[in-house]
Amino acid sequence: MNFDILHIDEHIIVLNKPSGLLSVPGLYNKDSAFGRLAEVYGELHIVHRLDMDTSGIIVYARNKAALTAIQQQFEKQQTRKVYEAVLLGVLPGSYGCVNLPICVDWARRPLQQISHTQGRYALTRWKKMDVSNNRTRLELFPKTGRSHQLRIHMQQLGHPIVGDVFYAGEEAKQEKRLLLHARELDFRHPATGEAMEIICRPDF
Repeated sequence: MNFDILHIDEHIIVLNKPSGLLSVPGLYNKDSAFGRLAEVYGELHIVHRLDMDTSGIIVYARNKAALTAIQQQFEKQQTRKVYEAVLLGVLPGSYGCVNLPICVDWARRPLQQISHTQGRYALTRWKKMDVSNNRTRLELFPKTGRSHQLRIHMQQLGHPIVGDVFYAGEEAKQEKRLLLHARELDFRHPATGEAMEIICRPDF
């Protein structure tokens, strides 16, 4: 793997993870961005995750103090995350939000489902960028970080993300990859407190 490293120092590594690669080792598939980086750089800790099919910005900590400091920012929702996605069809309106609780669909794991009795709070704001070829490009601003949140929330709008093998119909699966990318992440450096503003544009 030719690492597309966006930032590296003695405390953190910020990577542009490619689509199709796990963030962390799976139960059966052990190949992951975490494992590949650890082989080269040594001690590494998992701060957060991206779906295997999602590309973009992911942060790994290089020591336990950095891990604790950054994880607290995620848990307290002190980070700013912006994703970019392409949806099937023309989504009406210019902006909006989806506030639907999510829980695991135990019968169809790893799929998630909307449940107003079992689900955990999940909020996604969105803003339309443009429309072309019967597809809508959006900026997505998740307030929470539930598994598959952006994918299932867009499906609930009736416009699944192009390339989504889990929640889209056959037409939306025609793309070779999921058109979802973690484009921006703002957080404070775990050692210096410096404001980090990472931007990585998608290649789709």
